[in-house]
Amino acid sequence: MKQPPIFECIFIDYYSSTPKYLQLANSIIKCIADGKICKNDILPSINELSYNFEISRDTAEKAYKYLKKIGLLGSVPGKGYYVKSIELSHSPKVFLLFNKLSYHKKIIYDAIVAALGEMAAVDLYIYNNDFSLFKKLLQNKKADDYTHFVIIPHFLEGGEKAHEIINTIPKEKLILLDKLIPGVEGNYAAVYENFESDIYHALEQCLTQLSKYHTIKIIFPENSYYPDEILQGYYRFCHQYAFNCKVIHNVLTEEIGKGEAYINLMESDLVTLIERIISTDLKVGAEVGVISYNETPLKKIILKGLTTISTDFQTMGEKTAYLILNNLTEHIATPFYLTLRASL
Repeated sequence: MKQPPIFECIFIDYYSSTPKYLQLANSIIKCIADGKICKNDILPSINELSYNFEISRDTAEKAYKYLKKIGLLGSVPGKGYYVKSIELSHSPKVFLLFNKLSYHKKIIYDAIVAALGEMAAVDLYIYNNDFSLFKKLLQNKKADDYTHFVIIPHFLEGGEKAHEIINTIPKEKLILLDKLIPGVEGNYAAVYENFESDIYHALEQCLTQLSKYHTIKIIFPENSYYPDEILQGYYRFCHQYAFNCKVIHNVLTEEIGKGEAYINLMESDLVTLIERIISTDLKVGAEVGVISYNETPLKKIILKGLTTISTDFQTMGEKTAYLILNNLTEHIATPFYLTLRASL
């Protein structure tokens, strides 16, 4: 027996970080957009969806309830769900490719989804800073399946060839997020950080507080996806204002000394740094200073308040949605803030 057309266009991708109910809902939206199902068509039962796609009944029901909430589906007690409307208003479908999951990436994701609205479809993938997986995920996606490709390009290694893969994406659909990549050609959109300038000017803003220290050390692990432009801005500041400087690759073995301020990038290194400082008799904010990358609520409390330098991740997400909704190819620099607290 031949299956209804809807079964041919539903696809659950187990590599995707997008919840399965949203993948199911997005597949049905695409099915409507492609004309494979029409107004008043009866949809498969929750049990049929659960059986055919190996998902739970709760997942199938949640997808239908989501589509009913946004006005596409109706339901009749005892008979199930049907297509109530096919008015999609050319809603965006976004391929979102993040280098990793984190508190800050969640802020970006939530801001994008909220600003795009419920009719937009967003497929989220994570490549864990692995260039091979990054390449595979992009090569397996058809450009026609999405209105936009939003990419955060950070790699532990192999990133020097990233532009070759990114250049295969139609430029009117491309949005680079967080970092610009040399070699990417054409007129494309971006919401990015100016890493060198951001850290330089943030340190300038706390020059008065830093003046009580003779040395500024930055904890920059060798196997890090953070761009070297951060180090360039750090060196420029230290040379401009006559601070001793040192790049630390392993904070576990670094001696903590009086008159030193530390800039920390990785959250895992922050725990080790704080443990090392607590083990000394040095007074934080007077004899030893701490600046941490990227604001989080917990940093308001740690060591009576950690000074942070941070991108505005909420704005990054909102500006990305703005570019998507207006089909723009602008380059927008993200604000970068210093938040002074007791640790400096």
